[in-house]
Amino acid sequence: MSESEPDHEVDHEAVAKALALRLLTRGPRSRAQLGEAMARKDVPEDVAQAVLDRFTEVGLIDDAEYARMLVRARLEDRGLARRALRVELRRKGIDDEVASMALRAVDEDLEETTARELARRRLAGSRGLAREVRMRRAVAMLGRKGYSSGLAVKIVCELLAAEGPSAAGEPNDDTEAADMQASGYFGDD
Repeated sequence: MSESEPDHEVDHEAVAKALALRLLTRGPRSRAQLGEAMARKDVPEDVAQAVLDRFTEVGLIDDAEYARMLVRARLEDRGLARRALRVELRRKGIDDEVASMALRAVDEDLEETTARELARRRLAGSRGLAREVRMRRAVAMLGRKGYSSGLAVKIVCELLAAEGPSAAGEPNDDTEAADMQASGYFGDD
C-alpha cells in the first residue's frame, strides 16, 4: 500500500445509516432533511439514495406522516395559517403534493377559529394602548403567522368592536379598518 492511500476505506453506507438513525432518534425528519445531512458528511449520492430507499421501505422515513404531524404541531403550538405551514413544509423538503394532502386537515373554519383566538390573546395583552396601536399589532402578528390581511383586519375589528368604545374615545366601527386597508396600510395579500 502506498503512502497516498488511506489506511482504511470509509464505509459510506455505515456512515449514512448511523447518521440517519441518530437524527431519527432525536425526532422525525423528512427524507430531504436526511439526504442533506448525508451530503454534508460527504456520503455519495447513490449510497445516500439507497439508504434512504431502504429506510422508507421499512417505515423509518414517511414524509406523508411527517407532514401531517408537522401541520398538527405547528397549528396547535404556534397557530400558523395554511400559507405559513406550506412554506415550512417546503423548507423541510416535503413535496408539494404531500404538503397539500397534509394541509387538507386545516379548513377555513379551523383557520379562522385559530386566528380569532390568537388575536383575542394579543388584544388582551395590549389593553390600555391606543386602539390603532392594538389593531396594528394584532393584525401584524396574524400576518407573520401567515393569515391574509383581509381575514386579520376582519377578525381584529370584530374583536375590538365587541370590547365597546375605547378608553381614548376613538370611533368603534369598521370605518377605521376600511380607511387603513384603503390606504394600503396593511400591504397586499
